Amino acid sequence: MRVPAASGQAAPRDRHLRIEKLRVPGGSLIAHFAPGAGMVGCSLRHDGVELLGILGAIDAYLDRGSVFGIPLLHPWANRLGGWTYAVAGRTVRLDRGSPLLHGDAHCLPIHGAVAAGSDWQVTRTGADERAAWLEAELDWAAHADLLEIFPFAHRVSMAITLRRDVLRIESTVHATGGTPVPVSFGFHPYLAPPGAPRERWHVELPALTHLPLDRLALPTGAREPRPAERFELGRRTYDDLFAVDGGAARFAVSDGVRRIVVELEAGYPYAQVFAPPDQPVICFEPMTAPVDALRSHDGLVCVDSGRSTTAAFALRVEPAA
Repeated sequence: MRVPAASGQAAPRDRHLRIEKLRVPGGSLIAHFAPGAGMVGCSLRHDGVELLGILGAIDAYLDRGSVFGIPLLHPWANRLGGWTYAVAGRTVRLDRGSPLLHGDAHCLPIHGAVAAGSDWQVTRTGADERAAWLEAELDWAAHADLLEIFPFAHRVSMAITLRRDVLRIESTVHATGGTPVPVSFGFHPYLAPPGAPRERWHVELPALTHLPLDRLALPTGAREPRPAERFELGRRTYDDLFAVDGGAARFAVSDGVRRIVVELEAGYPYAQVFAPPDQPVICFEPMTAPVDALRSHDGLVCVDSGRSTTAAFALRVEPAA
């Protein structure tokens, strides 16, 4: 996964980010999302302390795909193995010069197109004494430039719920055209627990199946079972793909003050673990399909016309043991 240099510049004022704040009275968490910037999670604060990796301002994220918050990666998570793909009866040739696409260190298209090219419409917001919520949707077929990248008519909706110590994100793809829609999205919750330096973070991984990647970070086709692990991160680095046995799993990182749990509740049979050597972040990335699924078709599911599919994950913050 590419990690560009961080930028300290502020977001330009002419970008209509329309940032929405979620807060529960008496709760310890406050979350912000930006419907005008691909519904990216801009901030998650616990008792006033930021938990997300926000290493560049939001303009750097939109323009270059810099590390920032909790981005949605759609219509593919991570990278494709080339600038063409054929799936569900369509052959697509991506424009290398498109402002909606980014290339990784190997010049492969990475992280889809939503961040730079989408403007979500908020459909519902509210709060009570137990929760705050935000619902929004994007009609992909209403945007010709997005259809050039992924020519499948669909609507994406997100239902975000914040409770006192849990942030839950539920995402649904609705197939609105006359053809099936391949589903290959994911999220990058960039976690940066501030209570200890990176090397002293404690990491918990569930039992998983490791799917080794080649030098281009594409799946080789091999599979290796891995037992559950608990360890101090130290000098370890990760950019590893896993299959989630049973479709539900819990990952966690602790800085000695708080423990942040990423729970894959439903619809995410794959996950990427990312912990680079040169950035103080760690990701447990929910994925609906493995890397390069639009080309390989491995593990890829298509939603039939008129139907929908939903996936959900949650971030839970609790005191460290």
